[in-house]
Amino acid sequence: MKDVHGLAQNIDEKACLDTLAEMVQHKSYSETEGERTLALRMVEIMSEMGLEAYLQPVESDRVNAIGIWRGTGGGKSLLFNGHLDTNPVSEGWTVDPWGGLVDDKFIYGIGVSNMKAGDAASLCAVRTLIQNGKRLKGDIILTYVVGELQGGVGTYAAIQAGIRADYFINSEPTDLQALTMHADAFVFTIELTGITRHMSKREEAVDAIRAACDLIPQLTDMTFSDAPSHEHRSINRVHIGTIRGALGQSFEEWRPPQVADFARLTGSGRIGPGQSKANALKDFRRVLNELETNWPGLEAHVRIEEREGHSSMPAFEVSRGARIVTALNAAYEAVRGEPQTTGVITPPGFYGTDAGHLYAHAGMEGVVCGPGGRYNTMPDERVDIPDYLDMVRIYLLIMCDICEVL
Repeated sequence: MKDVHGLAQNIDEKACLDTLAEMVQHKSYSETEGERTLALRMVEIMSEMGLEAYLQPVESDRVNAIGIWRGTGGGKSLLFNGHLDTNPVSEGWTVDPWGGLVDDKFIYGIGVSNMKAGDAASLCAVRTLIQNGKRLKGDIILTYVVGELQGGVGTYAAIQAGIRADYFINSEPTDLQALTMHADAFVFTIELTGITRHMSKREEAVDAIRAACDLIPQLTDMTFSDAPSHEHRSINRVHIGTIRGALGQSFEEWRPPQVADFARLTGSGRIGPGQSKANALKDFRRVLNELETNWPGLEAHVRIEEREGHSSMPAFEVSRGARIVTALNAAYEAVRGEPQTTGVITPPGFYGTDAGHLYAHAGMEGVVCGPGGRYNTMPDERVDIPDYLDMVRIYLLIMCDICEVL
């Protein structure tokens, strides 16, 4: 492995940055023709490198880009997973979101952190090995998918098509930390029905808006009773994202002197591996029962929403002592000369990633680790250049370790 370590330290940095810049220049908004165009380009690049590369169908005429670098045999296989589709551009940008600008510190662009830098890092690591005549015993499988922003439909389609490996790395942005657990997400609705009166007689009313104001801090502070450990509880979270209150379920707003008798709150919850949405509902119900006691006459109802067109993104976990985690830790320390932060890390632990599908539906062992994160999904989205280049180096080393370089 000594010559491989030397190779990692001498990667073609300009070529790596140029590859990422080209990817950023593709406007690959989720569920648009742009994501297909980028997927096709990824297949072209992987084919030129000598990989078995193809477009893989996903629902609604969407496609993933899949590439396989076959090993000589006898080694473990390693899959890299990342999405090509991006969020839309927000207000406040001061650089061209699709320019692929590189300065002395950062590379900029929409989706560069979430998560084209991670995709480019695995691609460039493979290309570096191939261009330097290296061979591995095990296969490297590159899965550049779409639909992560719709709950992971692209990765789920890849799993349904039979894509598997002994281990995986999901390249979502973690600022190069090794994430060993993340939450499952769900959306819920709470409806509060009170009793209206004119404001002159509001003492006789049950104000749904005031009851909602009492409820929100209780929900915000919640964790769930079925958390099997402190680490699981650390990624439990409840957030209320919208609230609306007025007269009746039609939200009549033209009569402000009237006490509001209806409020609807929508929010999102996070639960860890092994925790259930059914138990979350029970915990919500206990809080709502207490609210009804404190507000006599109030009726409170809660439901978990199933979103059409969105698959559920499962929770994920892996032991810190797992082979893929310790190999990643060793590669990180070889590149950076210090231990890698590893474990249940927040805020990434609150995110959903396609690692959940690979873990829950494919039964694979893996870890989440990618460049970017601190400037994620914000105006002038960017990635630190040293982080991106070090990720290429780390991926290269773990490929050679897990898949056994010859």
